This record gives sequence, C-alpha cells and structure tokens, in this order.
Amino acid sequence: MYNKLQYISQGETIEEQLRNIHQVLDAGCEWVQMRFKNQTTQNTLALAEAVKLLCDKYQVKFIVNDDLHLAQQIEADGVHLGLTDTKIDEARAILGSEKIIGGTANTFEDIQNHVKNGCDYIGLGPFRFTATKEKLSPILGLSGYFDILQKLKKDKIDVPVYAIGGITLRDVNPLMETGIHGIAVSGIITESDEKEKLIQQLKEKLYANVIV
Repeated sequence: MYNKLQYISQGETIEEQLRNIHQVLDAGCEWVQMRFKNQTTQNTLALAEAVKLLCDKYQVKFIVNDDLHLAQQIEADGVHLGLTDTKIDEARAILGSEKIIGGTANTFEDIQNHVKNGCDYIGLGPFRFTATKEKLSPILGLSGYFDILQKLKKDKIDVPVYAIGGITLRDVNPLMETGIHGIAVSGIITESDEKEKLIQQLKEKLYANVIV
C-alpha cells in the first residue's frame, strides 16, 4: 500500500528544488511529487533527472506533477494529474498498468470519474487556503472530507484519498478520522527548521491506528 505521507516539492530554481528534496529525503520522507511550474522544458527535464537519481538512491517513490510525457521519459514511478491536465484513461494508456497515476479532486463526482478511468490514488482538496497553488478550487474543510468519504464508503469505492492544502500537524488527527488514507504536504515541511522531527511527528499521527 502507498505511504501515507507525500511531499510536494517547492523551489523557484533547480537548486532550491534539489536542496529541499534532498533535505526531505534525509529527514525520512518516502514519497516525492516533483512540482516545478512555469519552467522551460530544459530546466524541468534537468531537475527531473536529478530528482530521479536522488529518489533511486534513497529507494523512495518519485511522481511527476502534471507532465505525463516527462514521467514516461525519465521512467518515474508515476504521474499526478490535475483536473485540467491529461485525462486519467489517456495517461493509463500511455504509461501502462505498472505506473502510479494520481488525480486531483475537489468533489465526490471528480473521484468517481477518476476511479472509473483507472486512477490509483486521489489528492482531494484543498483542505484550507494555501499560497502554494494558483486557481484554488472551493475549500473543503473537515466537513467536506467527511461528507465525501462517507459517500465513497456508501458506494463501495475503495481508493486511497490524500488530503491536501495548507495542512498543519494539528490537523492530521481530525483529518484521519474522516477516513482519508494520508496527506500530501509541501510548505509545512519545506519551511520547517526541524524536518526530521516534523516528519517523525507526522508519521506517528498518520500511522497511529495502523496494525502492522
């Protein structure tokens, strides 16, 4: 099963991105989604190749945000697609059955469509306002997650759902109680001076009720 903690990379330059990703891997994160917006194809490829080497070295999952063909080119573990990106079924046809395909969702209907088209996990959000994303969908809050997860249960739709968007450490317990599988975060880890301690605390909360 997928890790419950996913780090979405941050940084305006290749150097910043690599520094942040390296620090997060050193601190014990086991799943990186590379998000590098509004860049040249050359820069994005250069970063992706470097991140792929890092993730291989640390033996962690590496997902590319939005760019299906880049994910295919560098043989990443998969791709995460937004609501306006390539369709999930098209991506599945290109990447094949072995690769991970995640999809962004804001509503129960979004999740239904993604799952029907072969999506492996859902990034459901935003939980609250976040400055790391432009064109934010309507904010869900705890009640939004609870309602959507109840509908999934009722319809017997079994897919790992990750909460995303401005999540803090104290949000994790109440979010997990809604029935989500895990969280995808960026700023909380990037900006932390004690990344290892924070990641450990996040994992303790995320895995608190897991029977090994």
